[in-house]
Amino acid sequence: MRPVQRNFYEPSSAPGKGVVWEWENDNGSWTPYDMEICVTIQNAYEKQHPWLDLTSLGFCYLIDFNSMCQTNRQSQRKRRLRRRMDLAFPLIMGSIPKSQSWPVGASSGQPCSCQQCILVNSTRAASNAILASQRRKLYGGTAGNPGAAGTLAVVRQSNTFAGTSLWSPTSASSGTNNINISMGGGQAKAEQVQLPLPSANFPCSPMMPPLSSTHGHHALTVNGQNNLNRPGTQRIPMGTARGAIPQGVPALPVKNLTGSGPVHPALAGMTGILMCAAGLPVCLTRAPKPILHPPPINKSDMKPVQGINGMRRKTKKKHLRRGKNPEDVVRRYTEKIKVVPDEDCTICMERLVMSSGYEGILQHKGIKPELVGKLGKCGHMYHLLCLVAMYNNGNKDGSLQCPTCKTIYGEKTGTQPPGKMEYHVIPHCLPGYPDSKTIRIVYDLPAGIQTNEHPNPGKKFSARGFPRHCYLPDNEKGRKVLKLLIMAWDRRLIFTIGTSSTTGESDTVVWNEIHHKTEFGSNLTGHGYPDPNYLVNVLTELVAQGVGEDNLKD
Repeated sequence: MRPVQRNFYEPSSAPGKGVVWEWENDNGSWTPYDMEICVTIQNAYEKQHPWLDLTSLGFCYLIDFNSMCQTNRQSQRKRRLRRRMDLAFPLIMGSIPKSQSWPVGASSGQPCSCQQCILVNSTRAASNAILASQRRKLYGGTAGNPGAAGTLAVVRQSNTFAGTSLWSPTSASSGTNNINISMGGGQAKAEQVQLPLPSANFPCSPMMPPLSSTHGHHALTVNGQNNLNRPGTQRIPMGTARGAIPQGVPALPVKNLTGSGPVHPALAGMTGILMCAAGLPVCLTRAPKPILHPPPINKSDMKPVQGINGMRRKTKKKHLRRGKNPEDVVRRYTEKIKVVPDEDCTICMERLVMSSGYEGILQHKGIKPELVGKLGKCGHMYHLLCLVAMYNNGNKDGSLQCPTCKTIYGEKTGTQPPGKMEYHVIPHCLPGYPDSKTIRIVYDLPAGIQTNEHPNPGKKFSARGFPRHCYLPDNEKGRKVLKLLIMAWDRRLIFTIGTSSTTGESDTVVWNEIHHKTEFGSNLTGHGYPDPNYLVNVLTELVAQGVGEDNLKD
């Protein structure tokens, strides 16, 4: 079991007004921000702030309200964002409850008598009975571990809910269900909890009325402590899980994988328990497991990739290609404009006919704040001082990237920490490529200390999930992608240090906008094969990092 929680917001906040902020994902659809971020964005928007930095919330993004875009401060990638109206959150009357999570402790009075709470309380009691049985076997005695004061154990339960349904007619007609609970260690104390039972409409009955969304739910507590998440409450003997339900454990009308039932509550899970409480039919199924890795392979079966020298790449110390100075880099890729158009500079958001917004903040002898330059390839125009400020805020590797169209000038390098990259051919086929062997790429980056090019210099960074295995088909296009990935690795563009989008962990090694296929024999996670568009998509992502097919010719 896991606790769930509801949050309360001011009526003037984003959820109170029905405002939703969303960002555009790679598929062209819109993804809503987490509620806390949405509230922060709306507050800044209502205060008419021109931009919002989300670093304080643990995200390296900059929100620009004028252009309605989100910029990744590390990769400089921009995504569109939008603000739309939806249904406002319902208002509540009176004071906000002190406890905002469920289950909550019943500090006074008797536990709630609704069907859902009785079901959860009885399930918890059964789990505690199993835990007590395990501890008695492990430590001996009847009260759990004598050395651990405060250990919760159920020692006697009358009118138990064993059988083919949750409540038997006899227990339904009885007034209460008595559960004696003892606290192990020292002097044992006994408390009796009265659980009133309803006379009709049991949770497993399809005739049960819908649960009220405003109904308060309480959890069984002992000495003010919630026992729902105590260690070991979900551990049950495997023989019990697979065989008969022991005495004292409530059975749930849930069909298991073999089509029979009822099943142990620990197998049904919280979702199954709540669905039973609502009178819905439940049947357990087993989701197919993704095939992440090929069968074991001998080293003698790993062959070099055709047309590529060696089988390994390493990065040691950072080797940034610095320009002579920021002014030289900016002048190298821009040309002066004689007639300045009356439009915005999208870096400082001032008009190009006016001085740069960095006037007085950033000073360079060779560049005046009113000078405007046009980038050579794409033709977009900016204040030269703004381009210098953008360069100083980046990797300072002698390259520039247009903030409007992402065109790269020079050779872009990243901030990937040291590590190694291996690649070889294995004698197995990927789904969708039956006539080709497989190229396996193995990335291995250790944890370390961040340097001045990283978000938090001097602080440790973690490296989770390494070594990481990735796969490409061993055909002409797959080998081309591998060559470009090797080039991106040499330029330190494959990984970076930031906040993980899957775990939320900060200061960790994360992918850097170049997608890899990490699932070998299936595509259940979306990171495997078959995927006929993957090779084309990853070539596009490499071009966005300044690594294109024209680099192979060079």
